[in-house]
Amino acid sequence: MKMKRIDAIIRSSKFNDVASALDELGTSFFTFFEVTGYGKRKELSGTYRGKAYDLDYIRRTKIEIVVEDSKAEEVINTIIQHAHTGQIGDGKVFVLDIEQAFRIRDKSSGPEAL
Repeated sequence: MKMKRIDAIIRSSKFNDVASALDELGTSFFTFFEVTGYGKRKELSGTYRGKAYDLDYIRRTKIEIVVEDSKAEEVINTIIQHAHTGQIGDGKVFVLDIEQAFRIRDKSSGPEAL
């Protein structure tokens, strides 16, 4: 059976909404990271409490999920729906084919390893 890896880069402020929605959907496992990136929109530098900050890089949260191919569209739509604000910088979703997956604990493979 085919599998997809879904990588979503979203606003950190929307992470809890997306995570809750994925949990309700029955997504049993995903990985997330705090990331910094550089987008089309150019941020400015700023000062906060007398300290200068470089705002050229945008802080976001990256979510990585591997699901059975049949569940991919539902997961993608859930992420988009719950991460959407309508503003520049809402993020991106990337979808990749996964050839194989293995669970180390019991040596299962394929979708059973998810």
